[in-house]
Amino acid sequence: MGTDIRESRPTPHWCWTSPSFSVARGVCGCIIGDKRGYQRLIPFRRMLATRLPIPGCSISMEEPPMKLKRRRSAGKIHVSPTRLKEINANVAGIDCGSAEHFVAVAPDRDPNPVQSFRTFTSDLIRMAEWLTACRVTSVAMEATGVYWIPIYEILEARGFEVLLVNARHFKNVPGRKSDVSDCQWLRELHSVGLLRGSFRPKADIVALRTYLRHRQTLVETASTYIQRMQKALVEMNLQLPLVVSDITGMTGLRILRDIIAGERDPQHLARHRDPRCHASAAEIVAALTGHYRPEQLFLLQQNLDLFDACQAHLAKCDAMIEGQLHTLTAQRPAPAAALPAGRRPRRKSAHGNEPSCDVRAPLFHLTGGVDLTQIDGIGPHTALKFLSEVGTDMTRWPTEKNFTSWLTLAPNNKITGGRVISSRTPRSANRAAGILRMAAMTLGRTQTALGAFYRRMAARLDKPQAITATARKLAILIYRALKGELVYRDPGANGYDAEQRSRVLRRLRQRAASFGFELVNRTTGEVIVTGVS
Repeated sequence: MGTDIRESRPTPHWCWTSPSFSVARGVCGCIIGDKRGYQRLIPFRRMLATRLPIPGCSISMEEPPMKLKRRRSAGKIHVSPTRLKEINANVAGIDCGSAEHFVAVAPDRDPNPVQSFRTFTSDLIRMAEWLTACRVTSVAMEATGVYWIPIYEILEARGFEVLLVNARHFKNVPGRKSDVSDCQWLRELHSVGLLRGSFRPKADIVALRTYLRHRQTLVETASTYIQRMQKALVEMNLQLPLVVSDITGMTGLRILRDIIAGERDPQHLARHRDPRCHASAAEIVAALTGHYRPEQLFLLQQNLDLFDACQAHLAKCDAMIEGQLHTLTAQRPAPAAALPAGRRPRRKSAHGNEPSCDVRAPLFHLTGGVDLTQIDGIGPHTALKFLSEVGTDMTRWPTEKNFTSWLTLAPNNKITGGRVISSRTPRSANRAAGILRMAAMTLGRTQTALGAFYRRMAARLDKPQAITATARKLAILIYRALKGELVYRDPGANGYDAEQRSRVLRRLRQRAASFGFELVNRTTGEVIVTGVS
């Protein structure tokens, strides 16, 4: 006969004397932390392992007491090999650092597949030689600050395929945060083809980009000194910024230099007024009547000297940019077509912070006969900055959609369950996208097709989204022009409005036909068959 399982288990008993004990045939368990009131029944199943003997009770039980499960140590974490098929085994992963780089190759290429190298040039050359000995042909590295640049240049010069990987694409993996784990994980992902390299222009374009980025830094630095000069003038109650539009213009600089030289008479200072200045001489005299304090005059002199130093460095930087443009154009054949006439008359002097040299002709030569300045909103300086960021080879992007996606100007559609839950453009610090956005902002009041498009987007959405949409259209026009698929001609705002009206009528006619109706012109009574202008 079968044995009843319930008879072999100890029968629960209850302790009426204390709320902290329960008894099961001679065993008393202590329930730690039980603060409930007295005269409560505490079952045996809530008893912990601490046992206290009770006088007169036997310790024997039909079943041995339950033991606590001890915590198992985690031990060494073993990384399981990938189950994906290796596409290329001749790859390596590099984790870049400020003082040391960690490099991982396949385990069958070296007894010590993970090695570290210091950041000195001799160690980087030794790293390249070790990778060559390990029969590595492609290397993936993380874009960490600027530490990757020396490695990239050395490996690229030795014929390696170097992939510069965005850390956002492979960092979201738990348990892999160490230098050794990073380089091994990079190598493993690269071997199965799950990494994409970031865009980097050719070396000659990179040199031009370096000069232009440094020039932008000089311009921004000079602007801070201008603001400090304005602050010093205001603290002395010299309201020069109210009567001249730019204190670093011809009138403003003459007055500032005369003040630094020791002149305090407002009548004498007002003689520096340029005839094109809108403010009268009397207004300038009233603005320059103030309290000339020695400490503020010292600050004014210091900031003016620093501003002049920035202007001198800008002139040298412009000379280097002009030389680099000549170097780039000398490597390419001259275009068959002649440079077309500019859409806007050329100024005799540089406008604002634009380079003093002529960049339109070298850019026309560099792009193989494409004049990007024919596109509205794209001036010579804007085209120069944009080409220094993306280069002239548009084959790096298969389609214009890939190009706008790289610029982060295309909607980032997130679809789940067949429904778009978000289409916002991702955040990015792409400099080329910033250049196009600045160009798009200048089109708002122009009577051009792009200006009409901007105003239509701003009315339907809002201005930030209209700027992004216009910048995307500019990117598409530049992409098609550089690929030789487009010679841009502006149809004008009226032409764009007429084309947009035709598209709206075509959609309305199709919509009416789907319901069995027709569109009728109320003026003539005729049925609208085609779009009218």
